[in-house]
Amino acid sequence: MTSRHGRTESAVSATADTAPLTPRRRTVVKAAAATAALAGPLAAALPARAVQTAPAFLHGVASGDPLPDGVLLWTRVTPTPDALPGSGAGPDTEVRWTVARDRAFTDVVAQGTVLATAASDHTVKADVRGLRPATDYWFRFSAGGADSPAGRTRTAPAPDASVAGLRLGVVSCANWEAGHFAAYRHLAARGDLDAWLHLGDYIYEYGTGDYGTRGTVVRPHSPAHEIVTLADYRTRHARYKTDPDLQALHAAAPVVAIWDDHEFANDTWSGGAENHTEGAEGAWAARQAAAKQAYFEWMPVRPAVEGTTYRRLRFGKLADLSLLDLRSFRSQQVSLGDGDVDDPGRTLTGRAQLDWLKAGLSASDTTWRLVGTSVMISPFALGSLPASLLKPLAKLLGLPQEGLALNTDQWDGYTADRRELLAHLRGNAIRNTVFLTGDIHMAWANDVPVNAGTYPLSASAATEFVVTSVTSDNLDDILKVGEGTVSAVAAPLIRAANRHVHWVDTDRHGFGVLDLTAERAQMDYYVLSDRTRADAAATWARSYRTRSGTQRIERADAPV
Repeated sequence: MTSRHGRTESAVSATADTAPLTPRRRTVVKAAAATAALAGPLAAALPARAVQTAPAFLHGVASGDPLPDGVLLWTRVTPTPDALPGSGAGPDTEVRWTVARDRAFTDVVAQGTVLATAASDHTVKADVRGLRPATDYWFRFSAGGADSPAGRTRTAPAPDASVAGLRLGVVSCANWEAGHFAAYRHLAARGDLDAWLHLGDYIYEYGTGDYGTRGTVVRPHSPAHEIVTLADYRTRHARYKTDPDLQALHAAAPVVAIWDDHEFANDTWSGGAENHTEGAEGAWAARQAAAKQAYFEWMPVRPAVEGTTYRRLRFGKLADLSLLDLRSFRSQQVSLGDGDVDDPGRTLTGRAQLDWLKAGLSASDTTWRLVGTSVMISPFALGSLPASLLKPLAKLLGLPQEGLALNTDQWDGYTADRRELLAHLRGNAIRNTVFLTGDIHMAWANDVPVNAGTYPLSASAATEFVVTSVTSDNLDDILKVGEGTVSAVAAPLIRAANRHVHWVDTDRHGFGVLDLTAERAQMDYYVLSDRTRADAAATWARSYRTRSGTQRIERADAPV
């Protein structure tokens, strides 16, 4: 593992005045849009407190997007009792941020101020620079005599550093109403994460009771209706950040996040979403803009190209991480089994993003090339045929050439983009590419074949680790059967029809921990005892790894 200790000389902020000191899913459900008061539901979610006489930090602190010389810090201040998220109320408030080498803040290395206003929902960000690489820091905010909780963050290694190891928590798909976020609590308690990766569906847009919970709403959304407006999205983000386990994880390590569809609406594409009715729910462009604005206000994420989430981070010579936005530029999904999935005119990534990804993979000089993708890239089909029969039959019947796509919201629905990317990896002999994926509410360990119909006799271009959901419905939840029931039947059938799939668990909730060394990339999969319990236990389920240079997955006997 990388060192957890280090010293720094100075730190400054790139976005705020500074005063350095010395030393320095997926379920197709329609939700109704109704009106509801903002104050009541959110107030009920906040801790009981005396009459507020000073600004308060009710939503915790967070850091994100670590760089070798800095990190992005985040909080939300409530300056007055009426300044609830999404309300547009509350005065401008000066917030001071402080970064120190120690938890007691006796060795401060940088500080500065930023103005929190209603225009940004009283959220604040400080992009702090001038820190030392691969170093732990503590940070906090203050306003009007009140201090926020303290958070721990960590900078990335220097670009040319030889890094012994990197450890990332990996999560996706957290439906507030379906349960508690024990997965976040267990990751926060580890104390050994360099960062954690959220692969999308950080929030869900549905109204209360309108998305799968096995018929039991464990805790209601705020607002109660489907979120459509800027105020709605702000209030929903705020509700999530009252969760103590999410606050704990944000305070324990920096997050690297991308969005998927439910940060907007189910099955989002560039011009709309399955869960959006144009006109009745306003214009899609307005809803999309509202969702993006709230996301960047409430998440410690730097807006990247065109205000999207695609960007790249580097962790010394060991790994770089290309993060994708697979919602802003994609063509609309086609119907199940539609041969249009092979249409080269359709795209998942958009041309500019795909070119950016290919160029970055080609130019990479790190041992590992990690790609954060919100939807599964490995093909998933039933009844695969040999390539000699599949392609001509598919052409005759108008079916996808890579097998009958069961989920056209994934890369299966955009096979031209996938073929181009995998051909690029093979044609340029780009090794050690690992896709890290969420969305599908199941855990998978896959090779990524160039030609699924002839695999494993043909080549694998990469490997893929898919993490299950934190709380969102698995297959057993949808069918309302005992945990493990579906997986016992489905997993062997899935593996028989998809020979590149080494393991799939269709039924359990949990999280992953990715551990990298120069020799191997290993994903340890953990499962929760009960998503509805705040005190749910976490146990190790499986581990899979890919050894450097192999492009194939193998089972590991124990977690690292």
